[in-house]
Amino acid sequence: MENQNVIYGINGPVVTIQNARDFSMMEMVYVGKERLVGEVIGMTDKLTTIQVYEETTGLKPGEPVYGTGSPMNVTLGPGIIDNIFDGIERPLKEIAKESGSFISRGSSVSPLDESREWDVTITVKVGDTLKGGDIYAECPETTIIKHKCMVPPKISGVVTKIAENGKYHVNDTIVELKDEKGKIHPLSLCQRWPIRTPRPVSERLQTTIPLITGQRIIDTLFPIAKGGTAAIPGGFGTGKTMTQHQLAKWCDADIIVYVGCGERGNEMSQVLDEFAELIDPKSGRPMTDRTVLIANTSNMPVAAREASIYTGITLAEYYRDMGYHVAIMADSTSRWAEALREISGRLEEMPAEEGFPAYLPSRLSEFYERAGMVNNLNGSNGSITIIGAVSPAGSDFSEPVTQNTKRFTRCFWALDKALAYARHYPAINWTQSYSEYFLDLDPWFTKELGEDFIKYRKSINRLLQEESKLMEIVKLIGSDVLPDDQKLVIEIARLIRVGFLQQNAFHAEDTFVPLEKQKLMMKVILHMYRKSKQLIAANVPISSIMNTGLFDKLVKMKYDIPNNKLELFNDYIAEIDSALAGIMSA
Repeated sequence: MENQNVIYGINGPVVTIQNARDFSMMEMVYVGKERLVGEVIGMTDKLTTIQVYEETTGLKPGEPVYGTGSPMNVTLGPGIIDNIFDGIERPLKEIAKESGSFISRGSSVSPLDESREWDVTITVKVGDTLKGGDIYAECPETTIIKHKCMVPPKISGVVTKIAENGKYHVNDTIVELKDEKGKIHPLSLCQRWPIRTPRPVSERLQTTIPLITGQRIIDTLFPIAKGGTAAIPGGFGTGKTMTQHQLAKWCDADIIVYVGCGERGNEMSQVLDEFAELIDPKSGRPMTDRTVLIANTSNMPVAAREASIYTGITLAEYYRDMGYHVAIMADSTSRWAEALREISGRLEEMPAEEGFPAYLPSRLSEFYERAGMVNNLNGSNGSITIIGAVSPAGSDFSEPVTQNTKRFTRCFWALDKALAYARHYPAINWTQSYSEYFLDLDPWFTKELGEDFIKYRKSINRLLQEESKLMEIVKLIGSDVLPDDQKLVIEIARLIRVGFLQQNAFHAEDTFVPLEKQKLMMKVILHMYRKSKQLIAANVPISSIMNTGLFDKLVKMKYDIPNNKLELFNDYIAEIDSALAGIMSA
């Protein structure tokens, strides 16, 4: 029978069909003779609206549209890690072999390599009862990640047949389940899952463990929890991508999902080159052994950009269900929101603030609320931490994407253009940023590092706030009129800013700093402040303290003290004591 569903109208990535009765809402479809991937996003009694995830140039009215009967989904199985996908999970390496540097339209390359064999170990036996989420087989996906094949969430039954341990392709049946109705469910190494539907969990847990990043301003002043959410807003050139690269390299997540959403192609190629060369500090293996990259650059179709965020979070949820801690970097959610705005305009929807659709907040919340620390269906623990970059035009944090992102994230790392141009990395502004995880994480910090860590952090914060107020006076009347105790606050705050908050991503000792060293650095700085304050109270001029050269030495302690020789901090404290005692006795 001839296909009656044909294209009626084309408006950029939006295609309409007249009088279609065969499709359902959110169904995945193939559009035109080249079978471009699309998704049904609107239906009336007369028109069905489809957004197409590929370039629609050359598409004509009258071309056929084919339904699939299933929602937009991704294939989940071994071979995801160490791969690079576009926004709808097409492997870019395989497409490059087929069609060169640019993706050909209607490309139907399988997301996972179907010819590759995996060394599978079956972990169940005939007669076992399995439910959704239970693990029935394992195989080494990379040298550091073990892939666990899980029963799809809505299936349960008794194992009636198992294969021998050995080498299998992703689509080979290795276990058969018989459900209560007598239906047989063949289980292979892979499964499919709709990208807009969160994968189910047994229980959501409170976030009580920090994600250690080795970046002092984050770990100490604005920590994020495993299973937490953070926004990194900043204008052009303030270091959003650089900060996310650094977090991806050094944070203590098991797996990194990096979504380049609408970013420049050269930035994405830099990510690919860097990650391929970088050695993972935890395993000594290449970083790509625990990284998934989704590259959807600014010259790729705009609708696929909208889908890339959901594809990334679905892949992250799949590995979370295995019991891994996953960190997903979304760079940048502003480009994703712009894709929403463009499609909304094509659909002639009523615009809200700055032309964004009225449903922007609900779409952002859908994404960020898929983060969390959870108990999985199979009894394991896992987490997804979402770190989303926001690119407000002209560094205007009052624009809709930044403001709505603040509603759904509990960490806000505001990047400052002035700091970035002054080469202060990370350019996170300590007066505009905040973290709402202190109450959740402080018990962990107290247990692991002692109560002093919390006290030091509060003191450092107070000194920075005090400096901010004093600088308002300095701008008006200069620093000469300040009393010595206030001049000391400004000098100590400079020491905190340059010696503690500023970090060198290219220095072997400073690119990643363990928490114990962060604590001892704060201890030395605050010891210097306390001793200097006592001298100033005894009428010793601040110039005498500055002339000791201690401030310059403390600025460099982050480089001079190796991460594995923390006992050297005691020498610094002894030197401070003797140098300042010498001034007092002079």
